[in-house]
Amino acid sequence: MFVFLSKLLPLLFYPLGAVCLLLLGALILNSRKGWRNAFIVLSFLILWLGGNRWVALPLARSLEWRYFPPDEVPEAEVIVVLGGATEPMQYPRTSVEINGSGDRVLYAARLYHQKKAKYVLLSGGKIDWLEKRSSSPAEEMADIMRLCGVPDEALWLESESRNTYENAVFSAKLLESKGIKRILLVTSALHMPRSVALFEHQGLEVIPVTTDFTVTEEVWYGLTKGDIQSQLIGIFPSTSYLSLTTNVIKEYMGMLVYRWRGWM
Repeated sequence: MFVFLSKLLPLLFYPLGAVCLLLLGALILNSRKGWRNAFIVLSFLILWLGGNRWVALPLARSLEWRYFPPDEVPEAEVIVVLGGATEPMQYPRTSVEINGSGDRVLYAARLYHQKKAKYVLLSGGKIDWLEKRSSSPAEEMADIMRLCGVPDEALWLESESRNTYENAVFSAKLLESKGIKRILLVTSALHMPRSVALFEHQGLEVIPVTTDFTVTEEVWYGLTKGDIQSQLIGIFPSTSYLSLTTNVIKEYMGMLVYRWRGWM
């Protein structure tokens, strides 16, 4: 039930969900012009601000710039990669594909070939009621890893976890059975702060190796010191920045709930 509610309730607080609720309220309160107009104006502000580069990028930066990749990645016993980077092989796809977070898998493969660890633990299960897929994210990441030249004997799969908390708990159990405490944790920059806290709470020594940055130095410079044309365009909302704002809200809400439950 917790997993279901954790997927459902946040939708009401994300920008699009909040706007839908406000517009529904405006329709219900149509005869009360004051409330109706207030709900419509608030809906406009949420969409405009949520999809605005000046809002989305600073919010993303507040999470992404907490853990920069080390200049020299140290060695560890295992590389742990969190799921969410792949799409299953479903018609008309002819194979497993990577999505916008696919840098996680590619970066982990590179770390393996650089001999930063002997093993790669791929963590990610499927939620059957949420999406129909024949394979788990862990299995899909393994397919990509093999394409990148990582041998089967180096791959450990954790295919039961349904969220980041379970990623940490189930991975920690597997690692404990092998006597491993020190890990290289690979996930997207936006996702890293919550992930580090969860894995450290399981008693692991975590070395964050961050990838998939949205806000680079050049992007930040363009926001704060770009030319007038860039600044003007940045004022107008876009779906990409609305999506980024939504993902940031998701991370902060996750950290709030996980701390409340004592998981991090």
